[in-house]
Amino acid sequence: MPQMMPTQWMILYMLFMVTYLLFNIMVYYMHTATSKKLITKNYINIGTLNWKW
Repeated sequence: MPQMMPTQWMILYMLFMVTYLLFNIMVYYMHTATSKKLITKNYINIGTLNWKW
């Protein structure tokens, strides 16, 4: 790295990254909350399957 990064750019970059991270965390938890409500499938009951070996 030929020269040091100015402090103002570093602060701006860190502010952007924190905002981006918080936004992605919010979207992730909203997506997991909505996807759990939409899934209404029943789980496969392994005991009733006929395995043909």
